[in-house]
Amino acid sequence: MRQWNRLLVETSEDARRRIERMHERWRAEVSAIWAIARPGGEAVGLIGWGDIDLSGGSAEVVYWILPAARGGGVVVEATKRVSQWALNDLGLHRLRLCHSVANPASCRVAEKAGYSLEGTMRSALLHADGWHDEHLHALVQGDI
Repeated sequence: MRQWNRLLVETSEDARRRIERMHERWRAEVSAIWAIARPGGEAVGLIGWGDIDLSGGSAEVVYWILPAARGGGVVVEATKRVSQWALNDLGLHRLRLCHSVANPASCRVAEKAGYSLEGTMRSALLHADGWHDEHLHALVQGDI
């Protein structure tokens, strides 16, 4: 996770501040995050919408998953569900999903969830090892 997630959480205070920020962004209606849990209730990751623009009808799908839970389709299913909810129930028109081109697993998640690859954004995201190009995928009303 640390390879692709720029926000480090190294202490309980870091975690508390990050959760507080999630709550603030929820109240401001610019972000919404939920736990990804197995049927028994064990949390294995997060999924949500970032950069929500209710008046413009768009948001970015964001997620992370624990290494032990990868490869079983849980992120694909969670992505499909939050995407359907956003487009069909919330009334958004367009969702985007961006990831480093060096992260092929996220490319597979986007494709399996029905997102179309629209292009590559050059030097779009700074990671610990430098600037990364990012793939831009999108799902719009009518795609699902």
